[in-house]
Amino acid sequence: MKMLPGVGVFGTGSSARVLVPLLRAEGFTVEALWGKTEEEAKQLAEEMNITFYTSRTDDVLLHQDVDLVCINIPPPLTRQISVKALGIGKNVVCEKAATSVDAFRMVTASRYYPQLMSLVGNVLRFLPAFVRMKQLIAEHYVGAVMICDARVYSGSLLSPNYGWICDELMGGGGLHTMGTYIVDLLTHLTGQKAEKMLMGGGVCSTVTLNFNMPGAFVHEVMVVGSAGRLVARGADLYGQKNSATQEELLLRDSLAVGTGLPEQGPQGVPLLYLKGMVYMVQALRQSFQGQGDRRTWDHTPVSMAASFEDGLYMQSVVDAIKRSSRSGEWEAVEVLTEEPDANQNLCEALQRNNLSTWAELNSGESEGGSRRTPPPVLIYSSDW
Repeated sequence: MKMLPGVGVFGTGSSARVLVPLLRAEGFTVEALWGKTEEEAKQLAEEMNITFYTSRTDDVLLHQDVDLVCINIPPPLTRQISVKALGIGKNVVCEKAATSVDAFRMVTASRYYPQLMSLVGNVLRFLPAFVRMKQLIAEHYVGAVMICDARVYSGSLLSPNYGWICDELMGGGGLHTMGTYIVDLLTHLTGQKAEKMLMGGGVCSTVTLNFNMPGAFVHEVMVVGSAGRLVARGADLYGQKNSATQEELLLRDSLAVGTGLPEQGPQGVPLLYLKGMVYMVQALRQSFQGQGDRRTWDHTPVSMAASFEDGLYMQSVVDAIKRSSRSGEWEAVEVLTEEPDANQNLCEALQRNNLSTWAELNSGESEGGSRRTPPPVLIYSSDW
């Protein structure tokens, strides 16, 4: 009997709590769970009824029944585990890396093992609204693409305790946490890549991220062209031709979230992303089912997924946005083609840290002053 691969899950946060029941609902067996401490791993393993748990990376990667590794952990750890997993011969689905250098190392590993799955889990790509939007753009529903506009509004991403999400060098902040996936999505939809913060082909792109907006999570992506526009509001897709007087509903996502998951999703996972995870896991099942070996997979069901190379690109755009913010000038998007000198990276990190410290001292918000908070709105405009 042909079986789906056993899964090793890295992480004990909200994403892992969603992923485990979704995997099981599609027929996967979760064979092992990793947590950063034995206590965290044990707590979630008992809650999710997972027999094997550990805080040792190798115990999961070398588990004889694990052939697919799902990594949902803080970005600084993603590169190390994903690269090692590929080297051992495991298929990998993971979150984005913390830095461009980490992303480049992941790309290098994936090129060494092209027969293995190496995907970045941007679940937005799997939503039917965006699958259909991409098809309609290719069919010239909007004509020549001119403008992309994306808006994401939510409450604060910060938790009461200081963690990686508060630290830019660890891959934290709203731009890295959600902005990277919006950047990747726009390129996926239009086929155009950002070149100098003005997208190739003369397309202007604006992304607004506001994480000081309590209340309902808002996620809207609009693509405007010479003949019309397409708008994805949440998981639903609307369109309007220039000749029409009003927009039309093109696709309504009626997916009911899986058994055992609350309708609004666990804390920290918006319903839109929860639905995306459902569709991604369904695609993974279709990719692995019917294969003669539990490590082999069919590329077609996951053809819309982001690769490790896409992960490097999205990180490179975010780096360019940060450079542009510091310099006040348009900065070119530079995708690494070779690993930079480690000493140069350290010097740049120290310079950023010194500038940050200087700004704190001169604004009266150093230690003992008022608590630093992220800026309420981040807007970036790019020519693609």
